[in-house]
Amino acid sequence: MITIRQARAGDQIGMQNCNLHNLPENYQMKYYLYHFATWPQLSFVAENEQGRVVGYVLAKMDDDAGAQPPLDGHITSLSVFGAKGVSLHVRVSNTAAYSLYKNTLKFEVDHTEEKYYADGEDAYAMKKDLTGMYLNEKNDLDF
Repeated sequence: MITIRQARAGDQIGMQNCNLHNLPENYQMKYYLYHFATWPQLSFVAENEQGRVVGYVLAKMDDDAGAQPPLDGHITSLSVFGAKGVSLHVRVSNTAAYSLYKNTLKFEVDHTEEKYYADGEDAYAMKKDLTGMYLNEKNDLDF
């Protein structure tokens, strides 16, 4: 069973380990700490049953000269060990996100969950099979 929780400063070694095994870009430990201190609510880790970090997402908000609310969210780094697939929910009304997942990232709609969100809006439950993905010699993801 995998548990997802908000990342803490003590997770940086596990996150770095995921990064070193899966990604060509690597960060110094202070970069993780900077994210934890600046955007503590935006970074998460996935732990296995033994408490080992097996994945993470490091995210931040980009603000344009202090615009309120901040203009854009940004995923700095995303890494997962050994996942065979991935799933997510997206609001039916969120056409921009739906288009990104469906057309760019090639997720498929598995089904629609009625009244999934607290305000009663439906969600598309989307999935992507990762078993056909591999790392080429440049460590870029191929589909």
